[in-house]
Amino acid sequence: MRTGVRPFILVMALVLGCNGSRDQLLADLQSPRPEVRALAVKKLAGQGNADDLVLFTRAAKDLAAIVRAEAAVALGESQDPRVVDLLGELLEDPVEDVQARAAMALAKVQNDKAKAYLTLQYGRRSRATRQVIVQALKSANVNGAMAEVVAAEAKAQWDRNLLALTEGELPERVGAAEELGKSGRPDAVTRLMPLVRDSQVILAAAAVRGLGDAGDKRAVGEIALLLNESFPELRESAIIALTKLQDPAVAPRLQAVAMEKSAVSPLAIDAILAFPRTPQTDAALCAVMMDGAPAEALAAGRAMRSRGGCPVDPIGERLARPATAASGLQAVVGLGPTAQPLLGKVTPWLNQPDASLRLLAVEAVEAMGDASVVPALQKLYEQEAKGLEAMRADWVTQPLPERYGPGFDPASEASPVKSLTQQAGGEDKVAKHAQLLERVKALNAARAREAGRAVVQPRVPTELHDDVDPERLRPLATLLRALGTLKAPGALELLKGYTQDASAPLRVAALTGLARLGPEGVELAKAGLLEPERDVQKAVAQVLAEAGDAGQAALVEMMPKMGSEKLLALDALTRGSGVPVSASAALQAVVSEGGAEAALAASLLGRMGAKDAVPTLIKALDESNSVARRDVLLALGAIGDAQAAEAVARDLYHDLPEVRAAAASALRKIGTPAQAESLDALKGDYFRTVRESAGAALTKDGTAAEGAR
Repeated sequence: MRTGVRPFILVMALVLGCNGSRDQLLADLQSPRPEVRALAVKKLAGQGNADDLVLFTRAAKDLAAIVRAEAAVALGESQDPRVVDLLGELLEDPVEDVQARAAMALAKVQNDKAKAYLTLQYGRRSRATRQVIVQALKSANVNGAMAEVVAAEAKAQWDRNLLALTEGELPERVGAAEELGKSGRPDAVTRLMPLVRDSQVILAAAAVRGLGDAGDKRAVGEIALLLNESFPELRESAIIALTKLQDPAVAPRLQAVAMEKSAVSPLAIDAILAFPRTPQTDAALCAVMMDGAPAEALAAGRAMRSRGGCPVDPIGERLARPATAASGLQAVVGLGPTAQPLLGKVTPWLNQPDASLRLLAVEAVEAMGDASVVPALQKLYEQEAKGLEAMRADWVTQPLPERYGPGFDPASEASPVKSLTQQAGGEDKVAKHAQLLERVKALNAARAREAGRAVVQPRVPTELHDDVDPERLRPLATLLRALGTLKAPGALELLKGYTQDASAPLRVAALTGLARLGPEGVELAKAGLLEPERDVQKAVAQVLAEAGDAGQAALVEMMPKMGSEKLLALDALTRGSGVPVSASAALQAVVSEGGAEAALAASLLGRMGAKDAVPTLIKALDESNSVARRDVLLALGAIGDAQAAEAVARDLYHDLPEVRAAAASALRKIGTPAQAESLDALKGDYFRTVRESAGAALTKDGTAAEGAR
């Protein structure tokens, strides 16, 4: 009898224990703590009780994301078709983890409705969820899962944009025209071509921009005709589109726009510079150099300087006549050393009474870099300095005070200002205000010291008023810069004396001249990067970037001290000829800080091929909202290290097309066969740039390219 009682008691204990445990879980669903409710949902799901489906449905509406995530898993485990709509709602949850759980749960239901939810939401979700959706479809045995959802997304985008173009209001039609062009489909070109002559200029301009993005050169002729239009917006859009279409045959038309000295002339010269080099583009640049506005002429001349120069005989003919000498000198400034045969025709203009021609001549001999003209420039400097001596003399001989005199400090007890304040009943306001300002200054200084930045103090004026207009100082500034560029004897000491001048143009000239005097001059010039005036900082940064290894090393050295102005240094290095190897650590620090500066820093690291920066760049991809994401991906591609392949490949799922295109381009250079399926799927992407980048990353047989070794 005892042997029969024991099993009965054991069974009853287990039943009561289980019931007790379940009762506790049901009670935990009402707990105020989200983690307790989530754990209760998870344990109840593990029991597999079909009656608990209503509990999971209620938990899917919980305010806590952790509970909704567990509810999604539990609903999926039930494999009940009735939960598909609820899981579809959870797939739109604001929290990505809930979206991911819902996607995997839908895959377990395995019916057409669940698959439709997954396919639809792929085009609406961010990178992490898009990747999980593809994994979910694969787990549901969907062949070509990524290719299918990419194609569905492309179709939805095309249908939406086409509907907006044909039936939408004007703003919707404008946006749709540009988006249709980005698809690069022949049908898009066919639909946009008639719109370039639309009576609504804003729509016509959008259609032109769309045709530029489409990349179909059939549109070049029609777009080029718009350069004769009178609407600035339409002409600007036409130039932008022609720049993207890269057809050198339109160079003569763009040349005419570049020479008309209008608001769109700078865009026209940029377009010609972006074209592949041909005799047509060279001829257009030479023509603009001769007759364009100063800014466009200088850009064209510098471009031709790197291409070997322009014919010098026409320039010499202009230098021979006073009426045309200005355009000839302007051309020499652009061509620089390639115009050396014209030195004999330029130097006579250094002694002309016309101040504007004399200034152009100084700039011309400086650009040619011939030191034989130094004596003439020194003489001109002496004349110019003497002529300004009386005008620049201090009419207040004593230095201006930098502190309040006795009894005039608003914060002091004896101040008349404070006495008036006390009479008004606010005796402590001035003192408190001064103390607050001092505390703010002290805190800012402490933060700057901790970050290794220099505290830039505002320049205290030495005069109440300057009698000399800045434009009147331009000849002197040009001469100072020229003496430094040509390494004139005594230039170092001369320019050093102007680095603290009250006039910003003269300081800029002195600092830029010093930067061209070798390492010793660079050491003095780099202090200009901490000037309070942004224009001075920008000019010094640019000249240091062009001053070879010493100047570039100085830029990198000063970057941490520049605070938010380090963007100027990075931009100068980007435009310059090179980056020192020692810059890697400083650039990695900028990438780690994030922000707009990180994009330029990443680009420079890629240009350097800095393999030591790969871990830093990979870590930067963890920042989901980084504005530098595209640049980081391209930098990793340029470096070509295979260890970055997995991190880069995740961005093939990114919701931004420019990021997907950058990831595909990077993988083409890195090379990894593991990503061939994803790259092949992107060949069906809506955006032309993504399709082309993905196709270029694959070899002819459909496998990923080997990339750099």
